[in-house]
Amino acid sequence: MEPLDLPPYTGEPVVVVGNGPVGQTTALLLARWGIPTRVLDHRPARDLVGSRAICQHRDVIDVWDSVGVGQQVADEGVTWDLARTFYREHELFSVGFTDAGRSPFPPFVNLSQCRTEELLDEQIAATALVDVHWAHTATELRNADQAVEVDVAPADATAEGAATWRAPYAVVCAGARSEPIRDCLEVSFDGRSFDDHFLICDIRADLPGWERERRFYFDPEWNPGRQVLIHPCPDSTYRIDWQVPAGFDVEAEAASGALDARIRQIIGDVEYEIVWRSVYRFQSRCADQMRAGRVLLAGDCAHLYAPFGARGLNSGVADAENAAWKLAFVLRGWADERLLDSYHTERRAAALENLDVTTRTMDFLVPQTEQARRHRQDVLDRALTDPAARADVDSGRLYESFWYVDSALTTPDPTRTPATRPPRGQAPSPGAGVLLPDGPVIDPESGRPARLRTVCRRGLTVLVVDDRDVHLVRDAVRDVVAAPVAVHGLAELDPSRSLLASLGTRSGEAWVIRPDAAVSAIVSASDGAAVAAAVRRTVAC
Repeated sequence: MEPLDLPPYTGEPVVVVGNGPVGQTTALLLARWGIPTRVLDHRPARDLVGSRAICQHRDVIDVWDSVGVGQQVADEGVTWDLARTFYREHELFSVGFTDAGRSPFPPFVNLSQCRTEELLDEQIAATALVDVHWAHTATELRNADQAVEVDVAPADATAEGAATWRAPYAVVCAGARSEPIRDCLEVSFDGRSFDDHFLICDIRADLPGWERERRFYFDPEWNPGRQVLIHPCPDSTYRIDWQVPAGFDVEAEAASGALDARIRQIIGDVEYEIVWRSVYRFQSRCADQMRAGRVLLAGDCAHLYAPFGARGLNSGVADAENAAWKLAFVLRGWADERLLDSYHTERRAAALENLDVTTRTMDFLVPQTEQARRHRQDVLDRALTDPAARADVDSGRLYESFWYVDSALTTPDPTRTPATRPPRGQAPSPGAGVLLPDGPVIDPESGRPARLRTVCRRGLTVLVVDDRDVHLVRDAVRDVVAAPVAVHGLAELDPSRSLLASLGTRSGEAWVIRPDAAVSAIVSASDGAAVAAAVRRTVAC
């Protein structure tokens, strides 16, 4: 990871509670902005057990690339670009994935959370700005005058070392079991739990033809009346999820040989090894506040989703990036503290969207009423012969980056942004509030090949479509905010003009880009007041 070229930061470290992938990403992103962190985790060390969250989205790999691990995640993970959905023995449809730009990363890769954590740990070990404290628990957080106080105790109650840390801000990424922290902050965590159980087995086996696709089965003959999901993973490993009845006992099933029979119903007479297995239930919950004074909540601490759609870890990383750039701007004096209010409004809106999508999926997968069961059966039966019915088959809409169209930081542009999501697998059209499409450019600092999002993630950026307008825009944004603003002509970045089609730019435009690579405004480059206002709005000025 290469830190940004910024003046030294002289303030106190930010505290990050939780050293899972969301906490690790938060700490590394803050380090990239030159902000030190103290990270604490109640566990004695990294527990590398099971695959857990495996499905990493292109936009999340892109975030990790900014801290030095994205390419390795992409290289080590199993790339898949096709999601197939079956009803019994019949394939109903398959979904491929498009990219509005020209990203070097695949739509999704599957890589175990354990390996992702190892890669992030290596980056943390290489920076002096992240100070990790294993076997330490945050017992209470209090908002104080110009600071947050964090009571820290050794996880071993008999050990010495209890202390109170004082920090300008804290980011809590401590996972779902964060009730004590949410309680002391008076944050509610309302939602629902699903009664149905699911069995995961990671198996290692040679299954030719399954390596680059995700398979979802409704009511297969080898799990009648229920679902099965299969994901490919590295090292010839496959993650299989079965919906199982209440009271399912995996130990008893393994002892009786029924687990072996369950697996062989899928893979046939193939030699295999069980790498990991687990039985779990889902919850759908969301915190009523993702900012409580000087404390920000991120990841599973702030929201829990059913996993069909891979929206848990992916949305947690998006939380981390949103929190990190805003904290950096406030701590460096580039923005007022009210910029952090937009963390709550933006990321809670994202959480509610994810909650709605995954809850609708679970209601289709596990109908709770007789009417819902009849509806599901009718949809699946009609989908065998009626292509129109297949749009109603919900096997999980896979993760998509949230649109900040309604954010207070976004200058509205109703001429571009569609009102609803495009069909499954299709990329949104570029516009205000939507993540900027990526593509190859010439780095204006080094003159070497780079990526558009990499250039824009260095701070506030204004892209100018026509060379004649560049000097006008530079004059318009000079000294309008405390943060540095980079202005680049598209011809400078993209001499071949290959990006024009993917961006959909129009002559005379200026595109204001946030530090998380989301477009915050598209305005007339010749209207200096409009450009300045859009830049100020981007940082809540």
